[in-house]
This record gives sequence, C-alpha cells and structure tokens, in this order.
Amino acid sequence: MTIKAAVIGSGNIGTDLLIKSKRTSDIVEVIAMVGIDPDSDGLARAERMDVATTSDGIAGLTKLSVYDDVELVFDATSAGAHRAHDEILQRDGKRVLDLTPAAIGPYVIPPVNLQDHLDAPNINMVTCGGQATVPIVAAVNRIAPVVYGEIVSSISSKSAGPGTRANIDEFTQTTSAAIEQVGGAQLGKAIIVLNPAEPPLIMRNTVFCLVEAGEPEAIEASIASMVETVQSYVPGYRLKQKVQFERLDSGSPVRIPDLDRKFTGWKVSVFLEVEGAAHYLPAYAGNLDIMTSAAIKTAEALHQANAGATS
Repeated sequence: MTIKAAVIGSGNIGTDLLIKSKRTSDIVEVIAMVGIDPDSDGLARAERMDVATTSDGIAGLTKLSVYDDVELVFDATSAGAHRAHDEILQRDGKRVLDLTPAAIGPYVIPPVNLQDHLDAPNINMVTCGGQATVPIVAAVNRIAPVVYGEIVSSISSKSAGPGTRANIDEFTQTTSAAIEQVGGAQLGKAIIVLNPAEPPLIMRNTVFCLVEAGEPEAIEASIASMVETVQSYVPGYRLKQKVQFERLDSGSPVRIPDLDRKFTGWKVSVFLEVEGAAHYLPAYAGNLDIMTSAAIKTAEALHQANAGATS
C-alpha cells in the first residue's frame, strides 16, 4: 500500500521531491503536480512521468480528476502562499506537509520529534538549515542543557530558487524558533548565507552551542549518534571535522545580551556539510536534498502509523 500525494510547487524543491519520491520511496506515490508556470521544468518532468499536472495553482489541483484520491499534499511554494493553500486543504480533509517556513503546524525534525506529531493535520518541515542543524542542537541538549544555540547555514546561490529567496526573513525566524522548541536551546539564533561562489559550493552548516555542564566525550558521542541517524535518510550528511570544545571560565565569560547574563562553561562548535543526492540539481544543493529527504521520511512515517492504527 502507498500513500497518494500531490506536490504544490514546480520549482527546485517541488521537482526534487517529485523525482526523489519516484526513485527512493516504495510508499510515497505522487499522483499530482501543481504549479503556476505552464512552461516550468517541473511540470514538464511530471507529465513525462505520467503524473497529473495543472498550472492553475491550488484551484487547478482541486479540479483534477485525481484530487479525491490525494491523501497527503506537499507544499513547496512560499510561506505566504501556504497559508491560503492550507485553508483549502484542511477544508477538504487533506494531510499537509509544509516545506515552507509558514509554521502553521508543529515543527518536525524526523530524528528528534517526528513520533510526537504523527496525528497533526499540518506538519512544518522547518527549513533546510533547521533540518541540518537542529538535530545537532538536540544531540547536545540531551547530554547538557543548551543555554544558547546559534547556527549559520551557507548554501549556493544556484540552489536558491525564487521561493527560497522570498522566504529569507521567515527562514531566520522559523529556524531560530525550532532551535529552541525542537532543539531545546534556551535561546536560538539562525543566519543564512547565499554564496555566489563559482564553482558552486556544497551546503555548509556551523552550529555553536553554549552549555554550562556536561562531559565533552559524552556530548561528542551523542553528536556522532545523531549524525548516523540523519545519514540513514540523508547519506550525504556528515561532519566536516572533529567536534570542537572551548572552555569559557570565570576569567573569560561570554555575555549573552538577550538573556542578560554572563556565561561560563563549554562552547561546542560543530561543522557540517550536506552533499545532495543529485536527483534534480547537482550534488552541491544539499539544502534541497535534506528538505525533500526529511519530507519523504515524514510522509512514510505518517503512512506507516496510519496503517498500524487501522490494521
């Protein structure tokens, strides 16, 4: 049995999601692809795959003959558009996986909190930076409470389509919130960098965590375990170098302005890269790969949970 799905958004993320579902999943069956540009490459590819298509947006989706069969809808458009889409989809009883930073539903990072939200009608996949870095914050936090977590995600300009560029502000807000709400940090901050370098650079992520206690060996082991878990569905996810620890004592405290306090303890620095599977864009676009891989992982878990509940 499969879960029949539609993809809204025929840009980079939506097209990568379509292709990945066909190549890597025996559970997720995309039966409809939605866009607003009739000449988009994503719609053309979907047609060649015998997937029903429309260039009339959400209104066109509801008129497709396969709409009644759609159980799950992936939204890969923009935060603003998703709010209107979700209202229609909830009215029609469709489960929604939101790949925009709209954050209508709960934030979900598969290796951290997926099992907590299997009944949610709308699930938010946070952002590419969130999918890459929040697992690390959570891994540190399960050993030593994270007082402050800061992440910097750098992606190639060529892998950032119009939807990504339109959502930059929402990216920082949503990712910062997920660092706190999912990662467990008392305070979180996110920064995104669009790198125009040629040749394009692979997605890189830096995670800084401040913890007041905890043994470095235990923290490092927790991070290694989390990296292995993420690699189970994103093979190109890996540490770029050994985890770094810096001791900040009373003689060299760090002031955290938003918490109005000085900090002493460990500064944990983690450097990651994400190489994409190159299902649609080249391998440097790890930001696409981790988002679509996380979405497929979540959709499969939703289907399996539903199948278990009805068996």
